[in-house]
Amino acid sequence: MSDKILNKDQAASFLAELGRERDLFAPAVSQGKVVWAPLEPGQEPLWRFSNTALSPKEFFFPQTECLMRFKNRQDGEEGMIMHPEPELARERALVNMRPCDAKAFGVLDLIFCQDQMTDDPYWRDKREKSLIVALACNDPCPTCFCTSMNCGPHAEAGADVLLVDLGERLLAKGVSDKGREAIAALPEADEADLAAAEGAKQKAEAAITTQVAMDNIGGREVMELYEAKHWDRVHESCLNCGTCTFFCPTCHCFDIQDETQGEQGRRVRNWDYCMSWLFTQHGSGHNPRGAKKDRVRQRFMHKFSYIPLKRGGEIGCVGCGRCVQQCPVNIDVREVVRDMNA
Repeated sequence: MSDKILNKDQAASFLAELGRERDLFAPAVSQGKVVWAPLEPGQEPLWRFSNTALSPKEFFFPQTECLMRFKNRQDGEEGMIMHPEPELARERALVNMRPCDAKAFGVLDLIFCQDQMTDDPYWRDKREKSLIVALACNDPCPTCFCTSMNCGPHAEAGADVLLVDLGERLLAKGVSDKGREAIAALPEADEADLAAAEGAKQKAEAAITTQVAMDNIGGREVMELYEAKHWDRVHESCLNCGTCTFFCPTCHCFDIQDETQGEQGRRVRNWDYCMSWLFTQHGSGHNPRGAKKDRVRQRFMHKFSYIPLKRGGEIGCVGCGRCVQQCPVNIDVREVVRDMNA
């Protein structure tokens, strides 16, 4: 049986055991926002919060990441020879991650580690050395629509352990082998605990009243979706500011540049975004997405048409609602998907 019980007053010792061989991180309040921060020894993590302001994707896909270093010299044996950055030195545990964010990593695994030829060692190293302890969401916010995106407030995908808050106790579900090993020493949950967790799950799912159907999108031709008339309206208010992409837990566009200072050089990967005109600018001067409409359409087509087509029906969205909350001109992804599905 993989379902265990953890009393909250014993969480400190459980976390101390996790922290013996790992760095611990968890959501914390800072300047009025819930952010990811190191969890210090003896510090109690947050148990009640909506979600972190930014997704935790930076733990695996940093905003700026040095991939390689080199000597900026044309002569000598070391001149312009690339040396990869060291791997993550110590394992880590990300505690109390919301299920939508954990699910997002499962989506991004399909992007960064597709096959032998497309296997990002930087992403894989961090994923393999991280334990994800998710905390089920018992009080979804009004902009959540995870139940429409192959996810849910108690979803287990992408997590190693799923905690369910039962008040003074936590039900701990071991999802992966790594997760089951982490909670192996905890006492077994009883039938009453399991029933309480199931009740909390049903209540949380019922609280998400927004449903976003996608059943028609897969049956429509890509070009039919691409040429749909609603794009003429959707793109008008968009500023192409990219806020939605930076807050999104599944957006993953990047640019790679070589930076030099004297004889030192490094190759870095930086977040980029498909809403930027420069992102698709060719050296020839041609830009296949030169118009704002092209770029706005690309973002939604990629998430809700191209990724499902190429990744076995998986959706490039987990319904966290951050883009709905943060868009400065109130573009609502739920409305756009409804237009695509009409």
